[in-house]
Amino acid sequence: MAAYILRRILLMIPTLFGILLLNFVIIQFAPGGPVEQTIAHLQGLGVAATSRIGSGPQSDTAAAPSNGGNQSGYRGAQGLDPELIKQIEQMYGFDKPAHERFFTMLKDYLSFDFGRSFFSDKSVIELIIEKMPVSISIGLWTTLLTYLISVPLGIRKAVRDGTSFDVWTSGVIIVGYAIPNFLFAILLIVLFAGGTYLEWFPLRGLTSPDFDEMTLAEQIGDYFWHIALPILASVVGSFATLTMLTKNAFLDEIHKQYVLTARAKGLTESGVLYGHVFRNAMLLIIAGMPAALIGIFFTGSMLIEVIFSLDGLGLLGYEAVINRDYPVIFGTLYIFTLIGLVMKLISDLTYTFVDPRIDFESREV
Repeated sequence: MAAYILRRILLMIPTLFGILLLNFVIIQFAPGGPVEQTIAHLQGLGVAATSRIGSGPQSDTAAAPSNGGNQSGYRGAQGLDPELIKQIEQMYGFDKPAHERFFTMLKDYLSFDFGRSFFSDKSVIELIIEKMPVSISIGLWTTLLTYLISVPLGIRKAVRDGTSFDVWTSGVIIVGYAIPNFLFAILLIVLFAGGTYLEWFPLRGLTSPDFDEMTLAEQIGDYFWHIALPILASVVGSFATLTMLTKNAFLDEIHKQYVLTARAKGLTESGVLYGHVFRNAMLLIIAGMPAALIGIFFTGSMLIEVIFSLDGLGLLGYEAVINRDYPVIFGTLYIFTLIGLVMKLISDLTYTFVDPRIDFESREV
């Protein structure tokens, strides 16, 4: 097992490099970079996502004719002092070639130095630590409720396969799977957060403004009052897949020979189900929990955070992309990718913990 773990860790290095390189190349051609946005702010113009055109990473080779001798290469920069443009480029590090910036970034990332945000005057690590509690709250509660609902429901559907209970619950699951969580979140706002009908729940934030002045009981109640709708929207979009996975895993095990043997020995149905079937059927579900956590934490909650104005990692990533805040984009990408790769390794190790018969040692990575 030690050799397998070592191979997986070594494989993380080219994987991280490839992901960062691919995203770095793509982002070079995204319009409206930080230099263009600063120029737009200096001229009192709105920042447009299409403000940059051309073939260079941060230049416009087809720019309009210069005005006043300005040869900066940025559309919208005409009339500005070329020296000012150079200072802006130097401030953001775009006075260097793209390949030099990329390898400098990799060198800094090896020591977990992710730099500072272009627009918030904070380091990337500070921003992540600041936003982490919100995403942890949503991720943990969503994962907990999803498993508490999906596993028992999936087991009962497997035991009562083909009955009316299985049919109507499958209908509910299909509806839950078909409706995206962000669309369900908007529906909840319309119905219960003052959108059109009722105003039972707050529309934004994780706590009330006077949270610090409340008693402990009031703080707990206020916290759950604020996260009720975001968590409900996240769970509805997550439980369907896990429920059907649980059902199919149990159905597959129930029809195996060892179950027939256990029944022939006189064991009760509950004894067969929870004494023999449960451990084998739960292998995929338990081992997949680390990957599910990563998905809920860093991808599934983004739109939920944006819709409910929750200041978490999802909203941080969204704003970083909109503002072209490259240090935040690549810093969070690096951290989340690294965490995801580690959690994948933990998933494999969980397989061997749940079922010692599984041996990754003899497998090729």
